[in-house]
Amino acid sequence: MWTLKSWYGRFLPPQSQSAERLRHYAGWCDAVEGNTTFYATPTRETVASWAAQTAADFRFVVKLPKVVTHERRLVDVAQPVRAFLDAVEPLGSRAHALWVQLPGSFAPADIGSLASFLRRLPAQYRRAVEVRHPAFFTDARAAAELERVLGGAEWIPFDTTAFFGKLPTSAAEREAWGKKPRMPLRTQALTEFPIVRYLGRDATAETVDGWQRWVEITAGWLREGRSPTVFVHTPDNADAPALARRFHDEVRARVPGLAPLPEPVPVEPLTLF
Repeated sequence: MWTLKSWYGRFLPPQSQSAERLRHYAGWCDAVEGNTTFYATPTRETVASWAAQTAADFRFVVKLPKVVTHERRLVDVAQPVRAFLDAVEPLGSRAHALWVQLPGSFAPADIGSLASFLRRLPAQYRRAVEVRHPAFFTDARAAAELERVLGGAEWIPFDTTAFFGKLPTSAAEREAWGKKPRMPLRTQALTEFPIVRYLGRDATAETVDGWQRWVEITAGWLREGRSPTVFVHTPDNADAPALARRFHDEVRARVPGLAPLPEPVPVEPLTLF
């Protein structure tokens, strides 16, 4: 996502057009989760407009449509996958990874479907898989089998441990409490391009405290020559772009060779005249 009502006037112009919003977001962050593609495959024209608003090294982690992952559970999906890949083709190198987010009911017994599906994806796309069934995290045999099946694909951890560390204290936290998965912590990377999803709290201090392990892990990956992508969320996401830049600054303090994020495009205040 690159738009949120609470971002207007802070990270995005107060009355920005759709063709400008991603450009402004890309001034704050150099990667985005393509969550909208989960609900509907966009047109090639729409995707071309995304490419036009972003630099060549901007990273889209685009989520496969739910008809592929949740409704058909990776079986008999050749047609919707072809349509999706055709739609995202204008991104070119900006398509950093295809994000295969699987439902919590997708269990180790279903792993054969994942293996078959990954073999059929075009080799030019990186693949990143997010699983949510507890057995993949608690059963060493299931975890090892998943890593084998992933091959050259990455395993995306969704760290919700900080969020679920204490009871909710805001309306947004209470809403997220019933929707977000309670995921066991996983910190290993399988490839040169790790992807991490982190969910903090609405209180900035608690979010920052909870991500400290990821600051150290990310810095270590960079020193190893890996190229990680980290997405920072909070229940209301009101400050997410600024928090992402703060996370980047903390990593850069440990890895001075890390390039800075782009300078945000100035947001003009809304005026009456």
